Amino acid sequence: MTNTADFLIVDDDTVFATTLQRSLTRRGYHADVAHTAAAAQQCAHAKRYQQAIVDLKIGADSGLEVIASLLQAQPAIVIVVLTGYSSIATAVQAIKLGAKNYLCKPADTDELLGAFGVSAPREPTIPERPPSIDRLAWEHIQKVLQENNGNISATARSLGMHRRTLQRKLTKRPVKD
Repeated sequence: MTNTADFLIVDDDTVFATTLQRSLTRRGYHADVAHTAAAAQQCAHAKRYQQAIVDLKIGADSGLEVIASLLQAQPAIVIVVLTGYSSIATAVQAIKLGAKNYLCKPADTDELLGAFGVSAPREPTIPERPPSIDRLAWEHIQKVLQENNGNISATARSLGMHRRTLQRKLTKRPVKD
């Protein structure tokens, strides 16, 4: 699945920006990262973005200035400000400058996409009751047995167990979840 939206992430925290970029990529989006206001400006002139995630403090630069420069370069871009230094004054100022939303860190990818009004499919979740270890072992034995065309001796060698032990395990019914 590939979504059409391109994101620009403007944040001086390289670990956070890279993690967010990977999370968006897993959801089918394309995301570029800029770690300075100047790099964000270069990205905005080089490529069209539908959305931008802008940190309020980008090193010595202000994310509020980045909002203005991004909107000047690309008037249709939708911007969400993400900050660890939130205040009502900066939130009001960011919205007045043209940001669509203002979120406080920590915010996960789903919250960010929700701030853009995008309802993206969530990452796969782990079932409440994953299969038991015994069930997984049974399924693994069956898979290896099938790979060895039903040959019990070859399967026992592949699994590193005695042939009789394998035969005993195969006579038992599969373990219920």
